[in-house]
Amino acid sequence: MWNKITTTTATPVAFILRITLALIMLPHGLQLLLGWFGGAGFEATMTTFTEYLHLPGWVALGAILITSFGSLALLVGFWGRIMAFLEGVFLLGAMLSVHLSYGFFMNWSGKNSGEGFEYHLLGIGIAVALIMLGSGSYSADLALQQKRQGRLSPFSAQKIN
Repeated sequence: MWNKITTTTATPVAFILRITLALIMLPHGLQLLLGWFGGAGFEATMTTFTEYLHLPGWVALGAILITSFGSLALLVGFWGRIMAFLEGVFLLGAMLSVHLSYGFFMNWSGKNSGEGFEYHLLGIGIAVALIMLGSGSYSADLALQQKRQGRLSPFSAQKIN
């Protein structure tokens, strides 16, 4: 079972999707965890999630850890399917609990009081593709798979001579 979860297709498509999702989610996670990029930081985020959104503390902590450390794991392709699933769950939760009420579109004009959910749908779609494909080329998952099965090319299932 574990090998099936960590097995990946050796495809550059999954690599591109993985890097894209990681680079979108990592800055968001760093906003939540460290307050970087204009974010609130850990304590304020925990307060917002638990007191304003009424999430249990473990869910709030999980959201912060998934978007920060989970994005780092996704960036290097470690447990790609699991990390993509967790990122997708985070995005779905944010979409349903906060952003759905603001409609579909992001607040490009600055006239609305909040952001819509189009960004979340994009991230969820990428996460679903990664769940299906795995981490792809140039990933820790592929390196571990190669170690289990013998050295393979990063772009195909062909052995390197």
